[in-house]
Amino acid sequence: MFSKEQEDDIQSRGSHIEIVKQQVADFKTGFPFLDLDRPATIGDGIVQLSEQETAAYVEGYEKATVNKSLLKFVPASGAATRMFKDLFEYLAEGKLNAGTEQFIAGIQDFAFYTELVEALKQQGLKMDELLAAQDYQPIVRVLLEEDGLGYGSLPKGLLAFHKTENGAKTPLEEHLIEGAKYALGTDGVAHLHFTVSPEHQKKFELKLASVVGRYEQAFEVKYQVSFSQQKSSTDTLAVDLKNEPFLEDGKLLFRPAGHGALLANLNDLEADVVFVKNIDNVVPDHLKADTITYKKALASMLIAFQQDSFGWLGRIAQGEDCTTEAQEILKAKYGISLALSSSAALAKYLNRPVRVCGMVVNTGEPGGGPFWVKEGEGTSLQIAETAQIDLTNEAQAAILKKSSHFNPVDLVCGVKDFKGRKFDLIQYRNNKTGFITQKSRGGKAVKAMELPGLWNGAMADWVTLFVEVPITTFNPVKTVNDLLKPTHQ
Repeated sequence: MFSKEQEDDIQSRGSHIEIVKQQVADFKTGFPFLDLDRPATIGDGIVQLSEQETAAYVEGYEKATVNKSLLKFVPASGAATRMFKDLFEYLAEGKLNAGTEQFIAGIQDFAFYTELVEALKQQGLKMDELLAAQDYQPIVRVLLEEDGLGYGSLPKGLLAFHKTENGAKTPLEEHLIEGAKYALGTDGVAHLHFTVSPEHQKKFELKLASVVGRYEQAFEVKYQVSFSQQKSSTDTLAVDLKNEPFLEDGKLLFRPAGHGALLANLNDLEADVVFVKNIDNVVPDHLKADTITYKKALASMLIAFQQDSFGWLGRIAQGEDCTTEAQEILKAKYGISLALSSSAALAKYLNRPVRVCGMVVNTGEPGGGPFWVKEGEGTSLQIAETAQIDLTNEAQAAILKKSSHFNPVDLVCGVKDFKGRKFDLIQYRNNKTGFITQKSRGGKAVKAMELPGLWNGAMADWVTLFVEVPITTFNPVKTVNDLLKPTHQ
C-alpha cells in the first residue's frame, strides 16, 4: 500500500504503519453508529445527590485527598478563530450581521474594551469617533488582526474574558484560581497541565510567568504548571473521495485527529486524581462557588468508589466471593446496576480506569449526552455525540429526543489500579468510535478522520459514573458574544 519512502515518513512521525493501514480500512468501511438502548436519566444511570449528600462529600474532600496526587488537565489547543466567525465575515463582506451588531452594542462590556481602545489609539483612531460614525470595520480589524490585539489567531486561554478591579483576566488565570481551590495537594502545590498548540506554547509560558507570582501570593500556594502539545504520532492519514491516500507534493497528508488525540497526552501524566475541564468553561470569582463545590463532591465520590472497588478487588484476589455485596452497594450508592455471575466478572468490571462525569440538564446546547449503549449482551454508560447516532433510525432518534441531560465536559478521573499502578489508557479506548468528515485542501476534497473523542470513545471502556451537577457549572464561550452573558460579567 505504501512505498518505502512513505513508510519511512510514517515511522519518522512516530506512527505505526499497521495503524495507518487500519485508518485506510476504516475510511472504506466507516465507523458504526452506537446502538442506544435508552437515555441515562435520574435514577437510571445518573445519580442526583441531595444537599446533604453533596455537603458530606465536600466535607470529606480534604480527608479523602490526603496523600493523593491531584492534577487539573485542561485541553487548550487551537486558536479562537471560531469565536469570531461573525466578525471575520463582517470584515470580509463589509455588511453588518446580527453577531457583529450585538458585539458593537455591547462593546464597552467586554473585558478587552480598554485594551482595544488603547490599540486603536496607537493607530491614530478613537473609539468614540468610530462608534459615532458607525465605522466599525477599524474596530473589528484592530481586535482581530496581528497589527492590533491579534485575537483572531490567539488561543481562547489567552483572551481577556472577565473584568476585575485589577484588570482583565484570561481563562488561563481563571484555571489557576480553580486549581488553588480544588486541585491543591497536601504539600501546598497545585498541579495544572495545559495541552497547547506549538505556535502558542511560548505565549502561554510568557503569560504564566507574568501572573503566577501574584496568584501564588494571593492564595498562599505554589503552582506547578506544565504544557504539552498534540503528538504528531496521533495525526491521522487523509484520503481522497475514493479512499486512497491523499498526496500533497508527493507526500502523504496527515491531519490532527481532534481532542481524542489528547488521550496520549493524558496517558503520559502521573496523578491519582485528574480533573478534566475545557479551557473556556470558566466564570468570574463571584460565581465560582458551585464549580468548586461540585468538583470536590465528584472527586470525593470517585475516591469513595475506588475505596470500595479496591477493597472488593483485594478480597477477590484472596479468593473471597463478594459479588452480591458489591452489586448491592454499586446500585444503592453509585446508581450502577449490574448482573454479574461471578467474582471474576466483577473483578473484570472494576479493574479499569474510572471517571465520574458531571451532567447538566439539557438546555438545547449542541454536543454529547449520557446514554445506556448496547454492547454484546449487555449495556454500558457512555457519552454519545449526535454524530454517533443514526438519526435516520426512528427508534434511535426517539431515544436521543428523550435525553434529559447534556455533557458539559466536567470529569474527575482515577487512572491507577488497586495496586497503585497507572493504567495504560490507550487499552481502554474503543477504536471503532471515530469520526470521518470531508474537508478541502488546496481546492481538492479530502476525507479526514478524528480519533475517538477524549470523553467519548477514548474513555468508552472506563468505569463510568454520571452525576447531575447544576447548570451554573457550565458556562462555555463558543462565540465572543457569550462573554456578554451575565455569567461572564
